[in-house]
Amino acid sequence: MKLSSTTTPRDMTEGNIAGVILQFALPLMLGNVFQMLYNTVDSIVVGNFVGTQALAAVGSTTMITNMAVFFFNGFSVGAGVVIARFFGAGDKNNLHKAVETTMAVTFVFSAVFTVIGIMGVGPMLRFMATPNEVMDEATIYLRIYFAGIAGLLIYNMGSGILRAVGDSIRPLFFLILTSVMNIVLDLLFVLGFHMGIAGVAIATIISQFISCVLILMLLVMTKDVYRLEWRELRINRDMLGRIFAIGLPNGIQSVITAFSNVFVQSYINYFGSACMAGWGCYNKIDQFIMLPMSSMAMAATTFVSQNMGAGKIKRENDGTRIAVGITLGITVVIATALWIFAGATVGLFTSDSEVLEFGTMFLRINVYFLLFNCVNHVLAGALRGRGDSTGPMIIMLIGFVLIRQIYLYYVTHFVSNTPAIVGFGYPVGWMSCCVIEVVYFVVRWKRKAS
Repeated sequence: MKLSSTTTPRDMTEGNIAGVILQFALPLMLGNVFQMLYNTVDSIVVGNFVGTQALAAVGSTTMITNMAVFFFNGFSVGAGVVIARFFGAGDKNNLHKAVETTMAVTFVFSAVFTVIGIMGVGPMLRFMATPNEVMDEATIYLRIYFAGIAGLLIYNMGSGILRAVGDSIRPLFFLILTSVMNIVLDLLFVLGFHMGIAGVAIATIISQFISCVLILMLLVMTKDVYRLEWRELRINRDMLGRIFAIGLPNGIQSVITAFSNVFVQSYINYFGSACMAGWGCYNKIDQFIMLPMSSMAMAATTFVSQNMGAGKIKRENDGTRIAVGITLGITVVIATALWIFAGATVGLFTSDSEVLEFGTMFLRINVYFLLFNCVNHVLAGALRGRGDSTGPMIIMLIGFVLIRQIYLYYVTHFVSNTPAIVGFGYPVGWMSCCVIEVVYFVVRWKRKAS
């Protein structure tokens, strides 16, 4: 029996596969664009109105903030798979238990991450060998960011619940509103109040808390099957175990991968603030290129989860192939445009000629290799939808962490220590991961189909 709803949750077990996936993924993709605008606008405002060192400071903090956010997003994926499966199976009672457990744990995680984040800023920046000239501004930015990280985490989990039942529209509306607000506040605090890097951090957390309040209001006030009941807010141990079984491997993989990128950042820091700023610009652009992949991976996870709950094995396999093809097509178009207009794109962040040169170099070297990552992310999303998070975790740790770190150590010690060679560490990880994951997925796919 399918669960009925009064508004926008989408049953993905029926209808044209490509159409269903795109209807879900496109609003999600646009929403992710606006979410990425938070930190990207920070970098644009800082780079153009504060200075190169401040831009380098913001860029150097990305890997640290990603460790917290990525771990929590792993938990979010686990919750989404469980909720989507109950939604597809028509199990209203367990769906409610999953929603209440998910939000209760989210509030606990938010408090823990705030405290650990604020206390760990100094040690982590020193571990990355952050240059003294950017240390103070990076510390200010990160402490303010972690002081308000609860807003981001609660919003992400709330929107994850909505995505699990097929609703990617309303989270998009909230993101558009708060992203525009973030831009206005960035300019107000930096140009109007002359608050520098602290201003952009404060603008970000204010906007994130507004999106958090909006998503909580929606979950509490809705009449749909996923409604959040405050009086029933508690952690169900059995449900938490199901969520962690899927989400914890993904979270661990994301944290270790982000931690590995901290090592990459430390290699980049060796070349000084201009290279750091250029690398930071490239990473902001790289995150935008990743949006189709992450959005289609989320779509694949929800699609596969719902169809697995409904017992439609062939449909979930067909959906995975279609999602990979769509993602590759979109990424080729974006990569080509960015390769051609690399200089102009990096120029959005800075007018410093040295920073422009580094950023353009990193972008043009790496951009087409992201096609390997299309396969990585969509196949990993499909496997998580089937309940297999351990396989993608191990594969990505081998490719993104172990092989990448071996490469970086070898080339910098025995070949040539240059920014271009260090930057190519990203594609090395993507390519190796792709080969391993395709082999693993084909084996799993055949066994599942049989």
